[in-house]
Amino acid sequence: MRLTFLISLCVLGVSVVSPLCGQSSKIPSLNDRLKQDVAAAPLSMRFKGTTSDDCRTWQKDFAAKLKSLLGPHTPPTVWKPTTVSVKEFDDFRREELLLTAEGQPPLPVYLLIPKAKGKRPAILALHGHGAHGHHPVAGRDDLPGVDAAIRNNNYDYGRQLVRQGYVVAVPCLTPFGDRLGKSPGKADACADTFIRMSLLGKTLMAENLRDCLWSIELLARHPQVDADRLGCVGLSYGGRMTMLTAALEPRIKVCVISGALNVMQERISKPYSCGAQIIPGLLQYGDVPEIASLIAPRHCVWEAGSQDKLIDPLWADEILLRQRRAFKALNAVDRLSIDRFEGGHVWHGTGASVVLAKVLRPREK
Repeated sequence: MRLTFLISLCVLGVSVVSPLCGQSSKIPSLNDRLKQDVAAAPLSMRFKGTTSDDCRTWQKDFAAKLKSLLGPHTPPTVWKPTTVSVKEFDDFRREELLLTAEGQPPLPVYLLIPKAKGKRPAILALHGHGAHGHHPVAGRDDLPGVDAAIRNNNYDYGRQLVRQGYVVAVPCLTPFGDRLGKSPGKADACADTFIRMSLLGKTLMAENLRDCLWSIELLARHPQVDADRLGCVGLSYGGRMTMLTAALEPRIKVCVISGALNVMQERISKPYSCGAQIIPGLLQYGDVPEIASLIAPRHCVWEAGSQDKLIDPLWADEILLRQRRAFKALNAVDRLSIDRFEGGHVWHGTGASVVLAKVLRPREK
């Protein structure tokens, strides 16, 4: 009876583990199957035009698609700022604020304000992964563990920039630092937060984009800020969010994206859990190069350390090649640059400072 059943399965072409059929079933592993799917991702909205009209039409269409994939990310128009602390230094003032608005989670943000007179250019400085959230970027080396984080990654670029004359906003993103609360234990906080938010119809990246846009608006409304001279910078996840924020906020005149010269197509070709960087459905239409192409023709600087293990040189070249096509179409190739330096996954700031000063320099009186 069993022999007849097995022979019947073989005749029907059903693969079974039996010497009677002459072969064993071969089921591809989940990882192998996903690698194939990722390699074959459609990226159907890659920019292929050559003229400025081609590019501007494409930017409008791709930006609309990107916004629809992200879901709601509009910041509040009315909010209440509560001052948590104020610290005066010789050359700047540090204000620790908590922004609250109806229907939104409270947003912790530092404002770093130079002592110089008059309206100043302003920069949104975004942090990366880590237990300390936005504290290192603001230079809070008085807090436990923050000093080591600053030394390891040259991580106090918010403080560096205020000392160069910029008003700087440093928000705390989710799920990091003060906003994480109790750690989810062994679970990756980014993956855990992404999954739970998705059931509520939200994406973690959109939540953080809303808070970045909220912080830009905080800067634009500040009495000591020239709202026509806004920039954005960030390292690692802060670099990823800098790219996305600059892509969708046209008031940002210049951005510095550090330690994030990689694509999601490469990132998810192997096991990956950073839900803070996931835009569902993105690879159907594009990837990092396409998002970054929305920045054109404004100024864009990439920082890439020679020992940064998160950056694959071949994929890095692919990003620049595809992004450069949009800048070329808009006659702005000279506004796209890369600062390659000897070092690892750290903020460099050398080339960035030159470009920031060039674009956001104080107006002549």
